[in-house]
Amino acid sequence: MTSVRTALPVVDLNDEPERLRQVAHDVGFFYLTGHGVPDTLSYQLLDAARRFFALPQEAKDAIAMTNSPHFRGYTRLGGEFTGGRVDWREQIDIGPERAPVRDPEPGYLRLQGPNQWPDGLPDLPEIIAQWDAELARVGRNLLQRWAVGLGADPSVFDAAFAEAPATLIKIVRYPAQAETAQGVGAHRDAGVLTLLLADPGSRGLQVRGGDGTFIDVDPLPGAFIVNIGELLEIASGGYLRATEHRVRVGSAERISVPYFFNPRLDAELPVLTLPDDLAAHARGVTADPSNEQIYSVYGRNAWKSRIRAHPDVAAAHGYGRAKQE
Repeated sequence: MTSVRTALPVVDLNDEPERLRQVAHDVGFFYLTGHGVPDTLSYQLLDAARRFFALPQEAKDAIAMTNSPHFRGYTRLGGEFTGGRVDWREQIDIGPERAPVRDPEPGYLRLQGPNQWPDGLPDLPEIIAQWDAELARVGRNLLQRWAVGLGADPSVFDAAFAEAPATLIKIVRYPAQAETAQGVGAHRDAGVLTLLLADPGSRGLQVRGGDGTFIDVDPLPGAFIVNIGELLEIASGGYLRATEHRVRVGSAERISVPYFFNPRLDAELPVLTLPDDLAAHARGVTADPSNEQIYSVYGRNAWKSRIRAHPDVAAAHGYGRAKQE
């Protein structure tokens, strides 16, 4: 299929649920083919990403995330943090287009609201809408197949994603020259699962292997890179693995579009009762690498992550750790 060499497995969406289960148990990261997302839509999205980052700086700054109480919009180079250290990338964060919650309590409901769109890309909202629909389909399919592989009803996770799932799309550019090698510091995703589209030929994503070292994960043409989030690890009693990963800035520019498939902000994924033969191999839930609590309600995890990653936005809108609940 390609000359890309990788230590990660390649899985077809139509493979048996047991195959998907085993890969997510062993590694927690894999390439996904057979997903049915048109290549033309992927090309459209990557082209829109390049056009966005080519806009004048003032046009991007006009939709700065600091304008948004919902953590939507553009972040300049060096404006996000992982593990307390600066991430060297610029990006736009886009979520479901919804009205803000009036007098939001608990605090994480502040994450619901409208997006900020750049004036110079009138086609971007429609491209994003198509992308969201396609990848939500893939995400639901994966969850249903994992449920079957874990001995549960295929619809066991469906209710958590009904009505208003809190998906998140990031369009990210890592420059060729950087002040730090940290594009994104080592972390695990706080949600359920992530589907990543990366610019063909780009490099920099690394996954922590079983021996503690990091493995390069280069793009595979026509495939998404998929990883498990902390909530799915919790739901499976640790049978499925949320794996630490990072991005290192290299000698060439990198553009990537991670799609975070997450449930409603107030949703809790059910914790499955595994068959005895699987339960015997469940590792239990591992600790957050940042030594912070992993919550069962998705919105609490998301709020924790956003405040930690974007302290300038939190400060601009009077948010703090005390408002997390």
